[in-house]
Amino acid sequence: MSIIRDSASFSSPKKTIVTVGTFDGVHLGHQEIITQVVASAKRKDYTPVLLTFEPHPRKVLQPNAPMPLIQTLEERAASLAALGLEHMVVHPFTKDFSQLSAQEYVETILVDMLNIKEIVIGHNHRFGKNRAAAVEDLEHYGNIYDFTVTQISAQQLNNISISSTKIRAALAAGDIERTNAYLGHPFTLTGTVVAGQKKGRTIGFPTANIAVNHPDKIVPKKGVYAVHLTLEKKLYLGMMNIGTNPTVNGQDQSIEVHVLGWSGDLYDKPLQVALLDRIRNEVKFDSMEALQQQLEKDKELILTKHKTLPL
Repeated sequence: MSIIRDSASFSSPKKTIVTVGTFDGVHLGHQEIITQVVASAKRKDYTPVLLTFEPHPRKVLQPNAPMPLIQTLEERAASLAALGLEHMVVHPFTKDFSQLSAQEYVETILVDMLNIKEIVIGHNHRFGKNRAAAVEDLEHYGNIYDFTVTQISAQQLNNISISSTKIRAALAAGDIERTNAYLGHPFTLTGTVVAGQKKGRTIGFPTANIAVNHPDKIVPKKGVYAVHLTLEKKLYLGMMNIGTNPTVNGQDQSIEVHVLGWSGDLYDKPLQVALLDRIRNEVKFDSMEALQQQLEKDKELILTKHKTLPL
């Protein structure tokens, strides 16, 4: 899949079928849209395209409001490529862009830049200045510029409409089971291994400290998590702590992973961990020995719950 960061440079000899949105998290609802776009493109010999934006529109329109990302652009790209999408066009979201009228947006972006023939949108799609235009307006412009509009109803999971907002709330609560159910895949954290306090190795639990690559990436609630990760093409189980390490009077939040069955050097290496579940809160223990005993229990619990994963 190609990632086109300069939307003006995109070209396609074929007509395109386009969907639009931030697609943060690429959850089950997003996956339904992309699957339909890709399938329709194959039937009609169109090029399937996602038009997305960077930075997230809310960062521009509400700069004082935090906007934690479920997935970075690179993580989104990997999820989208797996669904068969051919092109992700990343249009810079600026205040000037947000002031385009609905018709200006349709004409300059969808028609002139993307050579659109069909657009597939979700149930709540809005566009144009102040997000004033809706599906009826899009259908009106489709009649003018010769493209069709397909709308997909809200994807449901246990009768609850899936949204990125609900996924962020689940992550803030440490509810990884609900998060992963909404996403249809494990939530991941991607970063680089950096030097830490090296306290874990003194009690038999050396850890890799992960510096998350993107400053806006959401970090779940503090606690201990079961994770898996791939090292040298092999899948490993791990136990991850998000917190301040209160037992050793830590102050700053860190993300530390102990990889079960791994003894190699990970410093300065990129690492992606997939969260499986949250097993307990972070606790301040009276001694390092008490912490070690708890970590042994955590390890056994993770091995028992996730023993189907190879080590």
